[in-house]
Amino acid sequence: MIKDKFESETSTLKKFLEKYCHDKHLNQVTKTQNIIYQNSSFKLEVNLCKECLDTHNYSIEKLQNCPHEQKPRCRKCPNPCYEKPRWKTLAKIMRYSGFKFGLLELKNRLFS
Repeated sequence: MIKDKFESETSTLKKFLEKYCHDKHLNQVTKTQNIIYQNSSFKLEVNLCKECLDTHNYSIEKLQNCPHEQKPRCRKCPNPCYEKPRWKTLAKIMRYSGFKFGLLELKNRLFS
């Protein structure tokens, strides 16, 4: 996976996890993470509770180790790397946040 795609994936993951966490959990903490990918590093500031931060870190680790040149969607991956319970948790988070972002987009279109 190219560096730009990796940064895009991590940014999307952060956005979806923060939306879910802010709606569902208390006690978010802001952390700055230094993420290394292909001999490059970048900083990512996340505002999550401990549980969601653990999910975020797990997902970043899986992205860093993705063996595919062209990363497929995880649900269509021929060799899934996520443990089944973790995958189900992340799928629930992505579904929830995607729905919320979709409603926000619809609201913005209707009332703009």
